[in-house]
This record gives sequence, C-alpha cells and structure tokens, in this order.
Amino acid sequence: MIEVPYREARDTTPVLPAARGVVSDAVLSALRDRHEPRVSSQAVSQMEPYGDDLQLALYLLYELHYQGFEGVDDDREWDADLLRLRGALEYRFLRALRTEVPQGASARDALAEILVEPIGDDGTGVSHYLQREGHLWQLREYAALRSLYHLKEADPHAWVIPRLHGRAKAAMVAVEYDEFGAGRAEEMHARLFANLMDDLGLDHTYGRYLDAAPAQVLCTVNVMSLFGLHRALRGALVGHFAAVEVTSPPGSRRLAKAMRRTGAGPAAERFYEEHVEADAVHEQVVQHEVVEPLLAAEPGLDTDVAFGIHATGLLEDRLAEFLLTAWRDGRSALRIPLTTTAPHHRQTVRTAPEGS
Repeated sequence: MIEVPYREARDTTPVLPAARGVVSDAVLSALRDRHEPRVSSQAVSQMEPYGDDLQLALYLLYELHYQGFEGVDDDREWDADLLRLRGALEYRFLRALRTEVPQGASARDALAEILVEPIGDDGTGVSHYLQREGHLWQLREYAALRSLYHLKEADPHAWVIPRLHGRAKAAMVAVEYDEFGAGRAEEMHARLFANLMDDLGLDHTYGRYLDAAPAQVLCTVNVMSLFGLHRALRGALVGHFAAVEVTSPPGSRRLAKAMRRTGAGPAAERFYEEHVEADAVHEQVVQHEVVEPLLAAEPGLDTDVAFGIHATGLLEDRLAEFLLTAWRDGRSALRIPLTTTAPHHRQTVRTAPEGS
C-alpha cells in the first residue's frame, strides 16, 4: 500500500461559510467586499445570545485572530468597525453567561464540584452514552463537531500566558508545552486529533465542518476566544482551562473505550488515551501550580476563575443535551450531513439514518 504523506490540517485557509441570519450575513458581506458591517444596533439587541446568527458572527470575527478566511485580507483582524460589532456581540453573549452562571462562588468550591465523578459508568453525559451504546456514525459526528476546537487545541488558552507571571505562568507554559507535542510536531494534540479524523474517514482540513456545527458547538469554541482576547477575563480563561483539564481524564477514558468498541481505529483510540494520561498530570498542575499561585498573587480573580469553570459547564451541558436528544431520537445532530469517505482502516462507515 502506498503511504500518503500527511497533510497539515492548517496548511490552507478555510473558506467562508453560509450565513445563518441577518448579522452573520452582514459580517460575511463585509469580509468579502471589504466594507464596514452594515448592522443596526436594534438588530444586535434582538439577537438570541446562544443562537446560530450571533454565534456564527462571533466565530467569524474571532477566526480572524487565528487562521483567517480565504479571500479575506489579514489586516481585517484589527478593522475598527468589525471590532466594534464584535464588542456588541460579546456583550450579549457575556451578559447571558453572567445571568445564568451562579454568582459569588469561589474557585475552590467550583473546582470541588467538577472533581466529583459519578460512580461507575452510569453517568448521563455524552461520553457515557458513546461508551455504552454509541454508534460509529455518532462518533464521527462528535469528532466532526469537536474538530472546530481540537484542530487548534491549546491555541485559545495560550492567550493567557502573557497575562500571567511567576509560578502560574511557568506552570501554564509547561502544560501548553505538552499540548503542543513537547517539541514534536507529530505529537501535537491537534495533529493527534487530525489522525483520529483520518481513522474515522473524516476530512481533517481546518474549519471543514463549520457549516455542519450547530450554535451549541460554536458557543463552546467562542467562549475560549471571548475569555482569551480580553485581559480583564484572564481569570475566567484560567477557570475554563482548569475545567477542561480536570474533566478530561475520565471523559477521555470513556471515549477511548467507545472508539475501541466500535472499531474506530488505532489513531482514534490514541487521541483519547493520550488525554487520559497527560491530563491526569495536567489536572494537578493546573490546580496547584496555576490556579493557586494566580489567586495568591491576584485574589480579586477568585470569582472570575469560578465564573470560567461554571460557564464552561453550562455550555457543555447545553451541547450535551442537544446531542443526546438528537441521537436518542435516531437523528443526526449536524446541520448538514457528513460526506462519507472510506476510513483509513477500511471499515464500513455507517452514516446517520435516512431522513435525519
């Protein structure tokens, strides 16, 4: 068999997606035609903060700080009109999160909540479902949706590094070093996820499944950029990072079992197995070498860290409810169906049921 050279997920710039409403359409038009976004303040004020239109518009504006889009000039990243609109959208998103997230909680209490795992495998989360009864087509959908983050894994959290100092900064860099493959490109977690997608017969091109992703997915990606691009929200970003690292090992263990049970392939298993091992260490480092030193130096960030943890949980719970409702009804959770290709390990790929 001829071995095909690996193609980097981010060696091309993604194309612009389809609009999902008045505001995202205005952003797309502004990016294509290089004019200011023509959006009224009334239109923004009436947007659903967790809805498709607002979340896609935010995703587009945030992505200018990462990979950008084909046909969009790099200097639009700092376009004053786009930034002004982004601020208005962020205000609605952040206000909704602050309204729904418990106020006044401490980082210690918020961490204690997520350190408690259900006994056995009787939990009700997505990883529990996929481990027990998930089909290969559902694992493929899950991977396609999570690719919006995992193909740039650790990048949003890296925004916090210049905003930390001392022990907290040193420990954060150590964790990120592991996330980026400890100096080996082939071991970067984003690369490992691309390999997982190959095993599942998915296209690992960066941004490939943006049009397929519902708003619930965009929320979980956008919140990292929201926290990361604002120094005032550095505590919330550390809280998000802590939530990810603390909850990753048990969830990854279940997802590795799901990949194994469905015959997804060795690279699919390896991505999650790597996270079981690495994040078990990261969990301790983040708690005791990032969060604790940060709060010792800046105690005023305590409730911000708690907010980041709780906001992460809120958005992940919303996503889980959406996915599980669709899958238990036998429906696809995607906005548009996946294009089926033969996976590299030559297993038959099941697609979502007809009519879903």
